This record gives sequence, structure tokens and C-alpha cells, in this order.
Amino acid sequence: MIQKTSILNVIDNSGAKKLYCIKVLNGYRKRYGLPGNLIIGSIKSIRLKKKKILKIKKGDVVTGLIIRCRSFLSNYSTDKLAFFENACILLTTKKKINRNTNFWSKSKNSEIF
Repeated sequence: MIQKTSILNVIDNSGAKKLYCIKVLNGYRKRYGLPGNLIIGSIKSIRLKKKKILKIKKGDVVTGLIIRCRSFLSNYSTDKLAFFENACILLTTKKKINRNTNFWSKSKNSEIF
């Protein structure tokens, strides 16, 4: 579960590395965020290779979409799903995914219990 002051990895190719959660926009009583919920966050670190050509900077306030949580996710069956990291992707100002976002290639970090 993601809540205020959580630090998430950014897994798209926008150039940001870490995101600090400021507020959960829609979630359980707007306190805890699960995959699929929106958050507002501040960029804490960026990737060094793309530092000169980035449109984002350290400290920018952006909107993100939660993709993975470390806590267990369960459905009505007995399967539980857990990831090794908290991760999100960045959205545009109109809350849409960027056209060139590539984040499906890193989905190997999961376990099914």
C-alpha cells in the first residue's frame, strides 16, 4: 500500500528515477494507494545519462499511476500477488500515458504465493 511519504521507482522512460508521494488522489479513504490509483508526487532523482535532454527536473510535481506494490494483493481465490518494489509511471498534465512510454519489459519482479 502506498501512502504519504512513500518513495516509488519510476519504471517508464521519462528519465525520472525516484518519486516521493505527496498525496493519494483516489484510494481507500484517500489514504492508501493500490495499483491503478493516481498519486501526486515530487521527483527525487533523475537518470544521469539523460540529464541534458530531459523535460523534467528534480523537484517537479507530477502525477503518477501506481503499477506495483510490495504489499500482498489478493482476489477472491487463494492466489496472492506480491512485487519486490513500489513502482509507478508518470502521466501527462491531462492524466494520460505518454505515447513513448515503455514499462512492460520489467514485469519479471513478481511472485505468486
